[in-house]
Amino acid sequence: MSRLDSAIRRLQAQRVCLDWAVAEIAARPGPVLELGLGNGRTYDHLRDRLPGWEIFVFERQVAAHPDCIPEDRYLFEGDIRDSLPSALAPLRGRAVMAHCDIGTGDTALTAVLSAFIGPALAPLLAPGAVVVADQALTIPGCRPVPLPDGVNPGRYHLFRLDEA
Repeated sequence: MSRLDSAIRRLQAQRVCLDWAVAEIAARPGPVLELGLGNGRTYDHLRDRLPGWEIFVFERQVAAHPDCIPEDRYLFEGDIRDSLPSALAPLRGRAVMAHCDIGTGDTALTAVLSAFIGPALAPLLAPGAVVVADQALTIPGCRPVPLPDGVNPGRYHLFRLDEA
């Protein structure tokens, strides 16, 4: 498969999984987390699907399209190993959804980030929250959720935090 075909399949899987998650949380109050802003495409997609919702973004260094940069009050900028724990006070146990797009292209670095994010993300999640991720994560209290039709196993990952 060409790299172009692989990228298209990844983006299609990402959209299907995000739309599934949005439908799952539509009736639940609470903020949404976006870990990894990148160019801002998925943040923009979430804003479109969840108008008026609080979407908190975590990004090492913002380089997104200018129309896809959140207001400062919704942005945690800096190394995720510092910014994610700093969100505990305002967000602990409140997030109903998180999207984690943390793949770096460097297998070793991505593995280190994935190992950190699972345990660091868990305290921010509300009971029943859903997590959409480009990497397999181990999130305490979460269980894997079957992927929607059309998404190949391993292409994207879904998790749900058990209800309290």
